[in-house]
Amino acid sequence: MTVIYFVRHAHSHYSADEYNRPLSSKGFEDRDRVTRLFENKNIHTIYSSPYKRAVQTVEGIAQEHKLQIKTMDSFKERILSNGNILDFDAAIHQVWSHPNFAFDGGESNETAKERAITSLQKIILAHPNDNIVIGTHGNIMVLMMQYFDAQCDYSFWKKLSMPDVYQLTFQHFVLSDVRRIWEE
Repeated sequence: MTVIYFVRHAHSHYSADEYNRPLSSKGFEDRDRVTRLFENKNIHTIYSSPYKRAVQTVEGIAQEHKLQIKTMDSFKERILSNGNILDFDAAIHQVWSHPNFAFDGGESNETAKERAITSLQKIILAHPNDNIVIGTHGNIMVLMMQYFDAQCDYSFWKKLSMPDVYQLTFQHFVLSDVRRIWEE
């Protein structure tokens, strides 16, 4: 069995600089709680989106387990558009309602899912019987989960907290169990 722990990043204040946006004060407090959640778990490797808020959220886990964080572009958040979105909620609802629709310069759900799943499958193949932490973002995390379970949809995404942690257990590429292990 391969166990994947998806860690959605903790709170950060919005800025247009996706790569360098840090955690907020609350985000750092929650990052410490995320770290404690993994204190007694055997973690073999840690991957993360290259975005600072995702890396910062799993830094404590890496330090606790004396592991390096391997950043992967494929786990960064989906690109919604290359321009300003006036109504974020309406835009997100649109892309979830029409999986092949993309705003100008953005990724459709299907395109973003394919990008992330390709890397996730390589990780599962490379780490049989390992416990792996992946620091990521809400939309792309749920899209990866949806690949294995159609119930992970827009409504599921709307219920996520920041941070949030899900444990997925795989037998090869077959998902055998999903559990939310984050307690707010």
